[in-house]
Order: sequence, then structure tokens, then C-alpha cells
Amino acid sequence: MLHKKKAILKRISITAALLFLFFGKIHAQQQLSDTISLSRAEAETIFLQKNLKLISEKLSIDQAEAQVIQAKLWPNPTLEVSEVNLWTNGGAEQLPPIYKNFGKTSEITASLEQLIVTAGKRKKLVAMEKVAKEMSVQYFEDFLRNLKIEFRNNLTRLQYLQEEQKIYNRQLTSIQKLLGAYTNQLKQGNISKSEYIRLKASELEFVKELSDLQKENNEIQKELKVLMALPATSIIKMTAEGFVPDIQKIENINLANLTASALQNRPDVKASILEQAYSANKYKYELAQKTPDVTLQASYDRGGNIMRDFIGFGFSMDLPFFNRNQGNIKIAKIDIEKSNLQAQEKNLQAQSEVIQSYQNLVVAEKLYKSVDATYESDLDKLLESHLKNFAQRNTSMLEYLDYVEAYLQNKKIILDSKKELNQHYEELQFAIGKEL
Repeated sequence: MLHKKKAILKRISITAALLFLFFGKIHAQQQLSDTISLSRAEAETIFLQKNLKLISEKLSIDQAEAQVIQAKLWPNPTLEVSEVNLWTNGGAEQLPPIYKNFGKTSEITASLEQLIVTAGKRKKLVAMEKVAKEMSVQYFEDFLRNLKIEFRNNLTRLQYLQEEQKIYNRQLTSIQKLLGAYTNQLKQGNISKSEYIRLKASELEFVKELSDLQKENNEIQKELKVLMALPATSIIKMTAEGFVPDIQKIENINLANLTASALQNRPDVKASILEQAYSANKYKYELAQKTPDVTLQASYDRGGNIMRDFIGFGFSMDLPFFNRNQGNIKIAKIDIEKSNLQAQEKNLQAQSEVIQSYQNLVVAEKLYKSVDATYESDLDKLLESHLKNFAQRNTSMLEYLDYVEAYLQNKKIILDSKKELNQHYEELQFAIGKEL
């Protein structure tokens, strides 16, 4: 019996251990799945599909389409039923009953009215709303253009920070290895404490730098997770792909083509042209308001006139003696002048932005090309050599730390040149309103 209980307990223990390992593995997988490795293209696909601001802003186009539908509708007719009496008095005349014996003394009046919109106002309103719908499309495209450059610059900043963190992590690892060796040397009295303290200070500097970089990384992670609608617990890890733009494309850029492209493709320029068309249509609409609309009427009166069943027709309209829409016509005319001036300004702004972005890109390209292709790898090899010589006591600590500082400065310059080239490339695409 005791043996049987032990066997049962053993099976329970094994089962519990397996369950623990199983759920532990699931938990570990969930933790690993929080880190999302993405290329720039993959990140942008998620951004375009899931960004909540874009989804919300796109609904404005649907609203504008609904306004076009609404403008096409005719006004509803108005039906009025009145003067219905539910009682009688001594002076009432007898009338034929409405239904069986009901309604011999009942009077009733009914009228039907229909507003007729004159001077083509409805068509002019539809034309206005169609232009407004096209404007909403361009406003959305411009919103997307602004949000996209913000998103792409955040991706560039994250790639930059990840590369910078790698550089400092490598240096921190090297310093910590040296500190491990120096601790033993210090105990044996082979080195002075001041050398050990100086090396320890360098370690602390790297730790502090990495701490600041991680805070900046956290800030960018927060922005990107909101832009891509990712879970708050996600950690985004960018691949190095796309950090440096295609130099071949940059070299083939033609400035004259860029300015023409900006005027054809930029959504804000297109919107300014549409605003001119909208102002012109609105002016026509306000001019049409001078012509009064007509309301047609048809009425029926039972027992309220010299005719027992009276049917009559009529119409009503405003007499434009005082209000001929003069003020709104003048406002619409001024709007045409304003929209023309604003369109001219937008064209000048677009061309100036293209030229400035192109010039900045050329400067960034020169800086990037000034760095020899093998220079970065030579820096890494030389650092390894200095580290080895320092570990073997062939180089002084001061010389080694001076080189480390120069190494970090040069690596940062190289990283900066890549980041600036990327950012100016994106700024030029933003300025022309399309992908290069």
C-alpha cells in the first residue's frame, strides 16, 4: 500500500514538473515575442495599415462624399393638415359624411407645398461639394505625407541609436574585461590604485552614456508604438537595412525635374489649386442666391368656403427688394482673390523647399562620401590593436583612453553622416511629394 502511494506521488511530481516546464516555456516564448525585429519596409507596412490617425483622417473623405450625396437631394415636400374639428355646435351645417355616419359636421383643410430651387443653385452646390471632396482627398494625402516623414525620421533615429548603443556596449565590455584583470593586478600590487580608479571612471562614463541612450531609445519606442498601433509591451528592434539611402539614386537626381515634380505631385499644391476652383464655384453659387426660390402650393378645404370641397393652387416667393445677397457675393469674390494669392505663395514655397532640400542633401552626400569605405573597419582594427597593446602593458593607459575617445568621436561622425544623409533624403522626398 505504501509503495503504491509513493508511485502515485512520484507520477504527480513528474506531471507537475512537466506542466511547470511547459508553462515556463510558453511564458518564455511570450516574453521573446515582445521583441519585434523589423526592417524599414516592414515597419512602414504596419504603420500604413494600423495607424489610428490615418484611419480616422481617411473617414473625412467618406464624410465629403456624403456631402455630395446630400447636395444632390431635392427638398422634401411639406404636407399640412389643419382646421380639423372634433366637435359640433348648433350653427353647424350638414355635410356629406366622410365615412359612414362620421364627419357630417367636420371641416378639414390640407395643403401640400414643394420648394423649387431656381437658377441652378442645386447643381452649383453639387459642384462645390465635389471640389470639396477632392480637397479632402488632398488634405488626407498631405496629412499622410507629414505623418510619414515623422515616422521615417523616428525609424532613422532608432537605427542610429541602436548602432550607437552597440559601439558603447562593445567598449563597456572591453573596459569590464580589463577591470577584471586589473583587480587581480591591484591585489598583487603590480599596478597603482590611481590607474585602477581611472579605468573604473571610464567604465562609469560608458554606463552613464548607455543609460542616456536607452532613455532616448525608450522615448522613440513610445512614439513608434503609437504610430504603428503596437502593444505597449512591445520592443522594436530595427535591422540596419535602409539606414543609408541608395547613393546611385541620389547621384541621378535632376533639380529641374524635382521642382516640376513638386508642382505636379505635392498634395498641398494640388489642394491650393482646388481651393481656387472651390472659390470660383462658391462665387457662382452666391450669385445664384440673388434669384428667389419658388414654393408651389396645392390645397384642399372641406366646408370652409363657398365651395363645399375647394381645391386651389398657388405659389410663394421672396421679393428681392432689399436683400439680394450683396454681402455674401462680395465675400465670395474676395475669396477668389485670396485663393489665387495663396496658390501663388504655395507654388513659391514648394519650389524653395525643393531647392533647399536638394542643397542640404548634396552637402550631406559630400560628407558621407568623404569617409573612406575602409576607414570604419580600419578604426575597429586599430582599436583592437590598442586594446591588445594596453592589455600587454605596451601602451600607457592615457594613450589607450585617448584613442578610445578619438575612436568614439570618429564613429559618431560616421554615424551622423549616415543619419543626416537619410534625413535629408527623406526631406527631399517630402518636398517633392513622391518617392524618388
